[in-house]
Amino acid sequence: MARRLPATSWPPPATAVPICALCERAAPNLTEHHLIPRSQGRRRGTRVPDLPTAALCGPCHKFLHRTFSNAELAQDYSTVDTLLRHEDVRRFVAWIRKQPASRSVRVR
Repeated sequence: MARRLPATSWPPPATAVPICALCERAAPNLTEHHLIPRSQGRRRGTRVPDLPTAALCGPCHKFLHRTFSNAELAQDYSTVDTLLRHEDVRRFVAWIRKQPASRSVRVR
């Protein structure tokens, strides 16, 4: 009698592509954005691992740090919702959503 072959795990299961918390694009690489910057959180006596974070694509992360200072991010924009209420962020997100995630975007 012939033996049965064990079940194979090939092809590997598809993994979910991570989504940017700001622009909601599926991006291959996301960066961890501290909603309260590390320098500001340490001044308040909070440990860095306890600071809230959001997973952002590279262009969104660069845009936030070029638009706001760390003090502004800590005081006024410490959640994704408050970031999305800012007019410049809304315009950037509306534009970046139209760009493919594979395209390299230069943020000024």
